[in-house]
Amino acid sequence: ADNVITTQFTMTTVEELGLLKMDFLGLRTLTVIQDAERMIGKKLGRPFSIEEIDYDDAKVYEMISQGHTEGVFQLESPGMRSFMKELMPSNLEDVIAGISLYRPGPMDFIPQYIRGKKNQSEIQYRCPELRPILEPTYGCIVYQEQVMQIVQNLGGYTLGRSDLVRRAMSKKKQDVMEKERQNFIYGNPELGVPGCVAKGIPAEVASGIFDTMTDFAKYAFNKSHAACYAVVAYQTAWLKLYYPTEFMAALLTSVIDFPSKVAGYILTCRSLKIRLLPPDINEGQAGFSVSGGAIRYALTAIKGVGRPVIDAIVREREQNGRFRDLADFMERMSVREREVNKRVIESFIKAGAFDSFGVTRKQMMSVYMRMMDELQSAAKNNMAGQMSLFDLAPEEEKSSYQISYPDIGEYTKEMKLAFEKEVLGIYVSGHPLDDYMDLWKKRTNASAADFVRIELQDQEEGGADAAAMQVRDGQIVTIGGLITDKKIKYTKNSKVMAFVTLEDPTGSVEVIVFPKPYEESGPLLEEDGKVFVRGRVALEDEKDGKLICEKVWSFDDEENRPQNNAPQNRPQSAPQNGAGSGQQAAGRALWLRFKDPEEYQNLKEWLSELIAVRGGPDRVILYIESIRAKKELPPGYGIRADEEVLSQLKAKLGAESVILK
Repeated sequence: ADNVITTQFTMTTVEELGLLKMDFLGLRTLTVIQDAERMIGKKLGRPFSIEEIDYDDAKVYEMISQGHTEGVFQLESPGMRSFMKELMPSNLEDVIAGISLYRPGPMDFIPQYIRGKKNQSEIQYRCPELRPILEPTYGCIVYQEQVMQIVQNLGGYTLGRSDLVRRAMSKKKQDVMEKERQNFIYGNPELGVPGCVAKGIPAEVASGIFDTMTDFAKYAFNKSHAACYAVVAYQTAWLKLYYPTEFMAALLTSVIDFPSKVAGYILTCRSLKIRLLPPDINEGQAGFSVSGGAIRYALTAIKGVGRPVIDAIVREREQNGRFRDLADFMERMSVREREVNKRVIESFIKAGAFDSFGVTRKQMMSVYMRMMDELQSAAKNNMAGQMSLFDLAPEEEKSSYQISYPDIGEYTKEMKLAFEKEVLGIYVSGHPLDDYMDLWKKRTNASAADFVRIELQDQEEGGADAAAMQVRDGQIVTIGGLITDKKIKYTKNSKVMAFVTLEDPTGSVEVIVFPKPYEESGPLLEEDGKVFVRGRVALEDEKDGKLICEKVWSFDDEENRPQNNAPQNRPQSAPQNGAGSGQQAAGRALWLRFKDPEEYQNLKEWLSELIAVRGGPDRVILYIESIRAKKELPPGYGIRADEEVLSQLKAKLGAESVILK
């Protein structure tokens, strides 16, 4: 009920189904657009509709071409941003094609599409009949509708039968496709299909065209689906360009239940020079809102405060005016409305929601419990019909009876930030790494947010590489941040290892430090230490990613950092097929032979620990001789097959059972 629903209609042949099929697709992004429209309308003083925008705005396409699409529907993943920078779309048709191509399978056509767009005079068509069909997509087959057009125009198929061919290709029905290949090339009089040869198209050319269609149709979008996505993508890009504050506020509201996403978009806000204000009891709303050109943090994002409480606070404020001070808020909300308890008050103070009262957070924390106790006691006395000396005092003297704030100043910046992290899940008024942001951006090529598994509701929206994380299993990356937690463990050999939580401006990630790197870098791995960590990404099903540590160095220790560490710019796309670095992509394979399953079972745990400690770029392939079984370990479970490792393996298995290719 909270989401706007878009409807996608897919026509199938009446002969096949006899009905119209409708797919209902709910997109969170449509709610983002709706919320942004409302805030923009408030700013303009009139209703605003996204339908007012111009879809031929060169500035929007320029922004997309520069890769500044964080938060833009379908276009925000690193891989897609990189693709858009290469593609440099200049119209909506390019965006539609880009969304269709950026998928497994059609990706193979991306270089051809980009070459065709940049050098249209060099495009070659296998036959003249293809030109009007493929000219809009620079000679590439991009859409399912083009497959249907080709079999219609070249093979002479009817519209209904062309759709049957498309469906057979997409569902990989080999027997049907072989029959249709003959029909397409040579025709079928019984079905009323003349075929390509009858139209003067050579059989070998027609066969090549059919092969290309078959390869593409396995994965292709239909254009209507891609067009709907492209329109929404353009709308969000337009909003980000012209009303960035309103758009980012709406976007933040949409991910309010996912702190890592909120943290990532807050970084985007900072890059756009949009100020983020702490929650405010007199100005804040349930969601993120716009206040004086800045984004006001959402009241519902405060931990321990439910939506009914926030709704009651906003309702009371709108009906009876702003809250004057802490005592006024307590009297109206905890005594009269009975909506707010001490725990809620404490959360509001820690979050900075009462800062507008002109009293420090430390002062309010020192008196709020006694203040609430006295207000509740006075309320009980009033209900019992009792009177106090306070009730008899003149109004001008009552202030002298009220609880005064002690002169104790304010918390340190570190303490305020710690409180914000406690109740908001992120830092708002600053970050412990603020003074190191330039260094952090320069030395890292991944962030904590990249290790977070994208939630199911976003998988509909995120394109080809949003179905998982932004990092790949086995990829070598460098992250940096503040150590917030460390747990020491001991291996079976009594060696020390550690599980470290590293926090950066986008969130937290777990780093596993095995004995050897811990022995080298243990003194750096202390809580509150600021370090960079280079390591290997380890992914598991349905869990956030982890980093297997290889090297640690301090923010202050630039002399000892690895020289071949992070590139100057953060990469726009993650390596494919788990290839993290050039070294990993070298392609060496370590074959390990076991006599029988029993020997493998006896050595399995030892081998697992060796791989965990000495992980690296070389693939590991296991072969069990007695049953002739072979298994290659998955990406992320490679090994660094140096002389020391090979010696250990040969000592266990025998020299003839360890082969490095």
